[in-house]
Amino acid sequence: MASAAVPAEGRAGRGVVPVVPVVPALREVLPDGGLRRGTAVSVAGGDTGLLLALAAGVKETEGGWAAAVGLPDLGLAAAEGYGLDLRRLLVADDPGPHWAEVVSVLAGAVELVMLRPDGPVPPKLATRLAAVLRRSGCVLLVAGPWPGAALRLGVRSGRWFGLGDGYGQLAGRQVEVVAEGRGSAVRGRTARLWLPDEHGAVRPLLDGPALERPVPERPGAVEQPLERVAVV
Repeated sequence: MASAAVPAEGRAGRGVVPVVPVVPALREVLPDGGLRRGTAVSVAGGDTGLLLALAAGVKETEGGWAAAVGLPDLGLAAAEGYGLDLRRLLVADDPGPHWAEVVSVLAGAVELVMLRPDGPVPPKLATRLAAVLRRSGCVLLVAGPWPGAALRLGVRSGRWFGLGDGYGQLAGRQVEVVAEGRGSAVRGRTARLWLPDEHGAVRPLLDGPALERPVPERPGAVEQPLERVAVV
């Protein structure tokens, strides 16, 4: 699997860190400027928008393939809006208790796997899958907690725009994204973003015109159910 590479932070003269690229708006919040190959990344609260935004840069890799496992409510239009190539997206809607086996197989075939496990993940299982990731160089993006995750990201605050006086459409969401983890990420990094903006993409909060009519943040995704692209 081909990937981008960035200088190893704080380790001058010791080579580069292979990463799966991310969209420009998210580069500064990640300690390596991308998703480090062969690691698991936890998205706190399973925020669908952040999950898709993190995965969108996979199209810049040589293979460009991604997979979604255990995410039957993922939005097809939203995934495409954030930049995912639907022609290179494999989907296993409901793997049930066999999700770990599905992830192990897919890790050798795609650059990035998005996952929502069907329950708490035992540390021993996470350790076994970590070895699979290291061998394959695949990135695992987990919607929720993951034992031993190299990086944890989440939406600390947010509000939707576009509704007012009982009418209108949701047009965008302002959020503060925070990233923390081990090593160079331990101190935490933050970024204020549109996630998504009025076009369904992610961009820094200060870019572009402001939207009117803020409405309170609400739980759950607003995307329509994902149409099945492929089943593994």
